[in-house]
Formats: sequence, C-alpha cells, structure tokens
Amino acid sequence: MKNKYSELIKELSDRELLFHLYLTQVILLAISAILGLILFDHISDFLNLFLLHDRNMWLIGGIAGLLVVMLDITLMKFLPHAYYDDGGLNERIFRNRSVIHIAFIAAIVAFCEELLFRGVIQTHFGLVVSSIVFAVVHYRYIFNWFLFLNVIVLSFLIGYIFLITDNLFVTIFMHFIIDFLLGIVIKYRKHIGRDIP
Repeated sequence: MKNKYSELIKELSDRELLFHLYLTQVILLAISAILGLILFDHISDFLNLFLLHDRNMWLIGGIAGLLVVMLDITLMKFLPHAYYDDGGLNERIFRNRSVIHIAFIAAIVAFCEELLFRGVIQTHFGLVVSSIVFAVVHYRYIFNWFLFLNVIVLSFLIGYIFLITDNLFVTIFMHFIIDFLLGIVIKYRKHIGRDIP
C-alpha cells in the first residue's frame, strides 16, 4: 500500500500535486462552513473564536510553533531517514517553491485545517475527537508509524493550546509557523551542512 502511494505521488505533475493540495483545502473549508452552519447557533459564537488583539497569538502560538520545529529538526538529525519518509509528498510540495509560495501554502493549510479541526470539531466534540480526526485526515502518515504518532501528538498539542487560549488565531499562527519553517527546511536542507533526512 505504501509503495502504491509513493508511485501515485511520483506520477503526479507539480501542477497536479498543487491542484490536489488546494482542492483538499477548499473541501476542508466547505466542510467547515457546512458543519459551522449546523453546529453553531449564531455566527457570533463562531466569530468569537477569533481574537486578533491577543498577544497569546504571538507568545504562545509563535513560541510553541518554534519549539515544535526545533524538536523536529533535532530528531531529523539523529533518527533514521525512514522515520521521516512520507513517500516524497512534502519534498515534492516544498523543494522547488519560492519562499513566498511556501508561506502562502502554509497560511492556507493552517487556516483551513485549524478552522475545521479546532474551530468546528474540537469546539463541539472535544479535544480527543478532533485530534483523532486530524490524524486520520493526514492518512499518508498511516504508512509510517513514527510520522503517524508525530501527527497525533502534534494534534493533541495544538488542540490543548486551543483549549487554554480559546483563540483560533493562536493555533492558526502556530500551525503556520510549523508548516512554513519545515517547508523552508525542506527547500534548503541540502545547503545547511549535513543533509537532514
């Protein structure tokens, strides 16, 4: 099954790969809108999850995102390459993109995923359900026990931060920092000394 997935990734052109990435985010956004209309009594209940003038966005979201990235980079240096093998998808997505495009991808993914998993699912069904659904949606990691465990732990961490801050901007910023910086690492890792697997 993992080999079929890897072959499928290799067969897609860069354009097709980006199309599927953006299509997935549009689908998540549509699901968020539909579930939001069903589950929230008032639009204000939903909008109250976004607190723009909250310094926790920078402090908690930014620091937590940086700590996750630093831990991940450290583990990449010491763990076998196979632990981080996702079938080549992240490599294909980030390797040949500009920094601006990586930032755009990270922002879109962070917003759409946090809107659904924390804003809608966690708000109504709790941390455990949202974390499990988040992990399952990242199904490509199911083929690698380490990456799957990694995404479950990360989801619980992001969910816990949402639980204590009650602000989607905090988790969106944290998610953005993680995806953006790891995307930059993938783009430039051949140029930073030891090749990170």
